[in-house]
Order: sequence, then C-alpha cells, then structure tokens
Amino acid sequence: MTQFGYTMMTEQAGPQELVNHVVRAEEAGFDFSVTSDHYFPWLKEQGHAPYAWSVLGAAAQATSRIPLMTYVTCPTIRYHPAVVAQKAATMQLLSRGRFRLGLGSGENLNEHVVGGGWPSADVRQDMLNEAVEIIRALFDGGYVNHRGEHFDVESAKLWDLPDRPPPIGIAVSGAQSCEMAARLGDLMIAVEPDAELVTAFEEHGGMGKARVGQLPVCYDPDRGAAVQRAHEQFRWFGSGWKVNAELPGPPAFASASSYVREEDVARSIPCGNNPEVFVEAVRPYVQAGFTEVALVQVGGDAQLPFLDWAEKTLLPALREL
Repeated sequence: MTQFGYTMMTEQAGPQELVNHVVRAEEAGFDFSVTSDHYFPWLKEQGHAPYAWSVLGAAAQATSRIPLMTYVTCPTIRYHPAVVAQKAATMQLLSRGRFRLGLGSGENLNEHVVGGGWPSADVRQDMLNEAVEIIRALFDGGYVNHRGEHFDVESAKLWDLPDRPPPIGIAVSGAQSCEMAARLGDLMIAVEPDAELVTAFEEHGGMGKARVGQLPVCYDPDRGAAVQRAHEQFRWFGSGWKVNAELPGPPAFASASSYVREEDVARSIPCGNNPEVFVEAVRPYVQAGFTEVALVQVGGDAQLPFLDWAEKTLLPALREL
C-alpha cells in the first residue's frame, strides 16, 4: 500500500515549530516525514529558513517512530559531500535507524550563497554523481582519499557510523537522473506524478526500490482562505523544476510568478476541507507507481489544524486508495 508522509517545510516555520509539527504528525499517524533543506524561502511571504540539520537532530530526539528524510539536500556546493556523509551518519544514529538521506542537484536559490557561480544542469548532475560516490565510500568505513573532477577528499573517515548506513534517495527529473538514481540510490525522489520517471527508474535497475513523491495541499475550513494562502505562499510552484532550479532568490520568484492568479494555483493545489479533492490530487501519484507520497501543508500557522483534520479525516480517506 502507498504510504503517506508529512513535510517539515523549513521555508514556512521556525525551528521549534517544525519540531512540534513533526511530533504531532507522528501522533496523527503519518507513515514518514521529510524535511526541506533551504537557505532561503521561495518567497518572502513564507518568512523562514532555519538550518534543516539542527531541526532534524531535534526531531530525532522528540519523536520515536516516524522516519525522517531530507527532501532534498544538495551535497555539491553549499555542503561538501564528506560533510554530508558525516551529518547523515550522525542523524542515523540519533534517530536510531529512522533516517534516509535524500539528495539532489540543488537550486540556485540556496547554493549561490557561498559564491562561485551556478553550474549548468549537466555539470550539476556530474557533481551529484561524484558526490554520491564519495558519500557511499565514507559509509563503507575506513579512510577515503579522492581526487575527482569536482571534489577532493583528503584522508577522510567517519568515526561514528551506524550499523546500517542511511538509505540514499536521489531526486530525478529526466532520463539521466533516473539512471543515476537507479544505479547509486536506494530510492527515487520526484515532485511530479510522472509515470515515465518511474518507468525509466525501473528500467535502469530501480525495480523494487521505493519511489517517493511530494504534493502541496492547503487545508482550511474556508476554501477561499485556503486558496488565498496557497497563492500568497506557493504561486511559484507551477513554474516547473527547470525554472525553479535557476532563479537566484525570493525577488526573482516573486517576479516570475507575478502573473499567476489565485484560480491558477487552485487548479494545481487542492484547497479547502473536502477530503475527496485531496484524494483525487494524490491519485495520480499512486497510479504512476509511487510507493510514498509526502504532503506539504501550505502555511506555517496552518499546520496544527491540518494535522488534526488529517488524523480524523484525510489519512483514513487516503488509505482507501
């Protein structure tokens, strides 16, 4: 059966609130959780961007059952892959085996802060491939020395390793990334219900591995208020990943989405409190072959009402799928 997850979206809530929210998500019965890893929010209206790895460490101590995962971390520019390996191994220990490391090629929005420019998409994929190989080598234990096209590693070793390394998920958007995810990853990550991505992943060796998708939703008893909130904070969503990965900051996203109307957002994001509307939005992921779907409730202040509703109404309806 498809599993349903909760997203700790660091762009729309502060660190303590994020931990409180995932504790409530565990109580509500969500099957897993994921966490964004941003330096900036998409839009200034979202208003937050705490350090995801500190939030994850706190969440690991505050929860006892719910799995945790980055969705996703870029291990190439803002973080060196050797540092990502150390963080992930520590998280696996702190969570007592509940952590999965989701990786992707990143967005200019977050990676530009350390300088050095923003590489082309092909270069970013090459960097991700090399980074995953380094992380895998460090998870194996022992010393790692590496002289690569993009990264150097000098006598690195992880001194605190879990018995089972964190499974690695890789974000996909096309054939090249699907091949890499199948070859180097333990699971596939995507943000759209594209059956062709699942097929390509399986054809390259990903058969039997988890496929995780994500969907923004906006619960509110007042549908009009939900649509307004979704437009205010998520109107960037429909631009597509190829555009979203390139824009450098919240002003650029505001400009790029300036002509997006409330009705445009309402067509792509389920809004209100009718569970059937939410179920129908999730259905394409299930039909495309995704084994897990993480929901993003829009609005930091709207999380606890959403979680109460999800426990009583939404999750039972979704599990009928």
